Amino acid sequence: MDPIINPLPGIVPALGEKPAFAAGDRILISDRSPIGHYRMPTYLRGKQGTVEAVIEPMAVDNEEEAYGRNAGSKGHYYRIAIPMTEIWPDYEGSPNDGLRIEIFENWLEASR
Repeated sequence: MDPIINPLPGIVPALGEKPAFAAGDRILISDRSPIGHYRMPTYLRGKQGTVEAVIEPMAVDNEEEAYGRNAGSKGHYYRIAIPMTEIWPDYEGSPNDGLRIEIFENWLEASR
């Protein structure tokens, strides 16, 4: 049992305290184009990857914080592995090559 998520028997995590994804989950990076400066590179939007790790502890969403909309609320960041062939379909390097990036939960969806 993860002591950060459920430290005491009988304690139920509040909404948002438990990560939506776990290591090994397949995800899709949301393909949206909000106005302003956002930290999700456009070349990764709409791409699929795999959660390598949930990054602990929870942290402030730096995009929302930059616009003064966060009010200190925290959420989950994930280390995502994306195969190079997902980014560049004609990639000719090793099939084991990939990119690793930390992404805030609001950019991720379950892969279909």
